[in-house]
Amino acid sequence: MSLGNVAIISSGETSPSGGIVYRKLFSSTPHGLRIAILETPAGFELNSARVAGRVGDYITLRAGEFSPRVDVIPARRKGTAFSPDAPEILQPLAHADWIYLGAGSPTYAVRQLRGSLAWRQLLACWQQGAGLVLASAAALAVGAFTLPVYEIFKVGEDPEWKPGLDLFAGLGWKLAVVSHWNNTDGGEELDTSRCFIGRERFDVMLGMLPPEAAVLGLDEHTAAILNWESGRASVEGRGAVTVLRGGEERVHPAGEEFPLEELGEYRMPSKPFGAGEDVWKDVSDRRSAGETVPVPPAQVAEMIARRERARRTGDYAAADALRTDIERLGWTVMDTPRGSLPRPK
Repeated sequence: MSLGNVAIISSGETSPSGGIVYRKLFSSTPHGLRIAILETPAGFELNSARVAGRVGDYITLRAGEFSPRVDVIPARRKGTAFSPDAPEILQPLAHADWIYLGAGSPTYAVRQLRGSLAWRQLLACWQQGAGLVLASAAALAVGAFTLPVYEIFKVGEDPEWKPGLDLFAGLGWKLAVVSHWNNTDGGEELDTSRCFIGRERFDVMLGMLPPEAAVLGLDEHTAAILNWESGRASVEGRGAVTVLRGGEERVHPAGEEFPLEELGEYRMPSKPFGAGEDVWKDVSDRRSAGETVPVPPAQVAEMIARRERARRTGDYAAADALRTDIERLGWTVMDTPRGSLPRPK
């Protein structure tokens, strides 16, 4: 088992600072790398496809020398045709060299991904060498503790931590990631640091964490790249990374490295964790064999989802019309107990 590197980006994922991070990450990946973008953190937004698509376009532009193939996976909401549990739309995940999750709502991402097939496949891919890029809301969501920024900052709920996806549980870390650490959008009138909730409320939340927990705070336009082979984290971008642990605070500016032990004592896992034996084997087999299942373009995937909804509501005339339109675009649909499976004609 070989953990892929993890890049945690505070903000600026489609800015020049983000482009520098991508080129640094992808420089060690063979020519023609595969990148899978999970829409999930922004899946509640009506334009989530466009949000994820902009990231894909930017990565393609900024990392063009690596000839990346970018697959946007519309795993938006459980219980729909675009569910994080729908194996058909998750096909590109198992073949990715890098998996990206970005902006949206951290608590929504946790609700949709926890225990899902998408999350278990992500864990299996990561433990088999795929790298992870976690930006903005996704950075907040992957810790053991998640900062519910919208609920506190916008709705007025009392400060508290929510359970996170706990990406690093298998290493023994109890980590909370806080992006937008030095945010100043509130100007002189309102402290919006510590991901918009302000230092006063954040200090209250610090007292709610268990003694063994650590906080990784990332300034705007700043990334921390965790490298398991070297056992160190490098800081990239415009600002600094702050580590709070055991009552101590350490600040690392851009260009500096620090040992991963600052985030807590950890152990490299000796066996797979979190994915489940069935998902681990499925991902392993597919990564070994290479991609064999073609993935339809976004337009076709959208039409397939509409046809699935029409069939569920008994509108078979609309479903037949959509099948014809799908076939005009060079694809056919096979109806199975698991749903509609797309195949090229």
